[in-house]
Amino acid sequence: MDEEDWAHVLAVFRACLPRRGRKAEDDRLFLEALHFFTVENVRWRALPERFGHWNSVWKRFDRLSKAGVFEAFFDTLASMSASAHLIQMFDSTIVRAHVSAAGAKGGERGKRSGARAAVSRRKSTRKPMPRERSSAST
Repeated sequence: MDEEDWAHVLAVFRACLPRRGRKAEDDRLFLEALHFFTVENVRWRALPERFGHWNSVWKRFDRLSKAGVFEAFFDTLASMSASAHLIQMFDSTIVRAHVSAAGAKGGERGKRSGARAAVSRRKSTRKPMPRERSSAST
């Protein structure tokens, strides 16, 4: 993003922030930290020091998330775009296969009791080997 894009994004972000509370020193650095976190797919503790202490970034993210700031921020940005309605994002990290898709057999299969197995007919039988084809060594 160029400086003009950043100025636009920061203006929208600041407009979505809650009115009360202490104002942050560097909103751009905070948004860059969130971008790094999501793009690099790292843990909060792995954020580089240039973004500040990881716990401070996480606490601010958590507080703003619970306040609904990011929903308002992204909704506002989308409403300002002429082509946002044409783009849909499907994040594959949320797609999970159901446990039955792994090939596991479902349902309970009880073993037949010994008495029941003794009285039931065999499902298959072996064919006896013809006498004329038996080997001479036996």
